[in-house]
Amino acid sequence: MEKILIIDDSVVQANYLKNILTDDYDITLAHTADDGLLHAKTGEYSLLLLDVVMPGMDGFMLLKKLQEELVTKHIPVILITTLSDTHSEERGLLLGAVDYIVKPFNPLIVRARVNTHIKLYRYRSQIEQEALVDELTQVANRRHYDQYSGKQWQQAVRLGTSFSICMFDIDKFKVYNDTYGHPAGDRVIAAVAQTVNSFLRRSTDFFARYGGEEFVAIAMGSTAKDTFDYFKKIRQAVEDLHIEHTGSVSPWVTVSVGGITVFPKRGDRYDTYLKLADGMLYDAKRLGRNQVVWANEKMVQWTERDPEAR
Repeated sequence: MEKILIIDDSVVQANYLKNILTDDYDITLAHTADDGLLHAKTGEYSLLLLDVVMPGMDGFMLLKKLQEELVTKHIPVILITTLSDTHSEERGLLLGAVDYIVKPFNPLIVRARVNTHIKLYRYRSQIEQEALVDELTQVANRRHYDQYSGKQWQQAVRLGTSFSICMFDIDKFKVYNDTYGHPAGDRVIAAVAQTVNSFLRRSTDFFARYGGEEFVAIAMGSTAKDTFDYFKKIRQAVEDLHIEHTGSVSPWVTVSVGGITVFPKRGDRYDTYLKLADGMLYDAKRLGRNQVVWANEKMVQWTERDPEAR
């Protein structure tokens, strides 16, 4: 059920709106602009109904704040008001409102307009989601990764937590394509992606297709050694698919994996550590492929084929 937030200082008016919509939607009420802003920042809502005339911060001021917040700027807002002059309507629409509902409420009009904007929100959300998914593998695509990685890096800086960047590459993939054909190569890319993705299910994990047969993963909150050990299991899971590849380092399709775990600080650049993770991937391939090479922030390196790293 879609969630709608009603922000209105009038308890009577807010409850009346809630009663009109409550059969079809999950309704939350807020009776001050500040309380409404806090609720909206949770990002849980598909639509906001916002009263224009409120004490202190009025609806226009709150609408401006909502448009400035990354989490709330895309939530559609319908203004509710007794103001029927065109100047007020124009002001609200210019600030980003999608529609107006004028008091006294007509329940049929309220439901119709809310239903319309909920449908538009669902459609837009679906389109945006599809734009962030790789069509072949059904995991996140490069665009999604580019949007996500910087935000998570900054969150790790704020929280002072560990941040791991990992690069994957399917071993001897060109040889595989030349031997088995491109349709088979596409199936391998999809199978590897789904296998790796099945391991990275925590809310702090992220996995995406980086391009071609390369993938990138992000994980937060674990030590370098624990992360290294976990990605060894993931690498083994790919080999255990037992997809034939006679031209590689194993009878089966395998991946090389490189990564680094750091505690990012203010001023550190994500791209710097992405290049270091890519360097670990290069080492994994240079040392024979089908293995994980990992480093911590002091650049102490573990290689999977090194007996001391087992």
